[in-house]
Amino acid sequence: MEIQQLTKEIRDNYLERMKKRSPEKLSTSWYQDDLLYAGNGKSLFIIIPSPGCSWALSDAGGCTMCSYISDCSLEPIGDDLIIELFKKELSKHIDTIKSDGQTMPIAIKIFASGSFLNPQEVSKKARNEILKIIASIDEIKEIVTESRPEYVKKEILEEIFSIVGTKLFEVSIGLESQDDLIREEKINKGFTKEDFEKAVNIIKEIDSENNDYVSKAKAYIFVKPILTSEKEAIGEAIATAKYVESVGVSRVSFCPATIHRGTLIERLWRKGSYHPPWIWSLIDIINETRENLNIPSLMDTSGFGSRRGPYNCKKCNKYFKHAIIDSNISQSPIEEYKCECKKKWIAEIKSSTLNKSKTRPKHLPLI
Repeated sequence: MEIQQLTKEIRDNYLERMKKRSPEKLSTSWYQDDLLYAGNGKSLFIIIPSPGCSWALSDAGGCTMCSYISDCSLEPIGDDLIIELFKKELSKHIDTIKSDGQTMPIAIKIFASGSFLNPQEVSKKARNEILKIIASIDEIKEIVTESRPEYVKKEILEEIFSIVGTKLFEVSIGLESQDDLIREEKINKGFTKEDFEKAVNIIKEIDSENNDYVSKAKAYIFVKPILTSEKEAIGEAIATAKYVESVGVSRVSFCPATIHRGTLIERLWRKGSYHPPWIWSLIDIINETRENLNIPSLMDTSGFGSRRGPYNCKKCNKYFKHAIIDSNISQSPIEEYKCECKKKWIAEIKSSTLNKSKTRPKHLPLI
């Protein structure tokens, strides 16, 4: 497909210029308030280094908006080093975890800038050793990982549960859109809805077959792919949330577009042919899904208020960022907030219907 050729060309050019970082500089962690399956609690986020997402490094070029390979070594990493770096990041927070775990639920979220279940990215040895360490910490009740659907296999999940036992295990999958055209031609995701549904069904099957295992699926939904108007982006995000709930995921997480380096979305943005979504659009999505979904919906706030991220105006960006963070935990709708910039957002929503524009108009209609 042409989209794959273009995405690969842009990515290859970027990788030639990119300054590589050592695995030691790629690993990081942080600890924060979060909404867990068990209720309000804390999550420890740990990023472990990996060679890079196999899809992004393939001839298909990866997704049009993702630059996670910037946070990868792009070369093999020894299992012992990955395990050592995981232990190092965990040790920074372990005392706090043991203390907080007496009064609230604790989760750990492991990110490898790709698929944790793909043995080519995180080897079986490294994966199982990391899980054994987590299994030994009683205070950690939930484990969250990410994977493309093709790596979600029953035998892998059964092996994982043989290690983690009764701890909840969630697999987060980036479906992004329920629309095949958007997912294949605008995002270049490289898998079908049938692939996604198969993975979710495997996760549900593991959960239902053994009373001791708690297996959950979460769907990532991308807000505003390329060649998509503001109004279309809102409708598609909501439609996708309803779809994934019907398939059987336990949570949804909306990921508003931010402009990452070395991507097709960045090239279009630099040419004035793309703009990240308004924060007003994200509030629309939050309020609609909180009212109509029976599962929790979360909204990522990365890049809010920046030149490369979701933006309203300098007066209300910060307010909405904190309001959305709070609402992710409370699962409450966002209350009405008056700001002049909302008129511009409404005008864009209306004008995109009139002129079929996929980009932000420079001159708004006077009517």
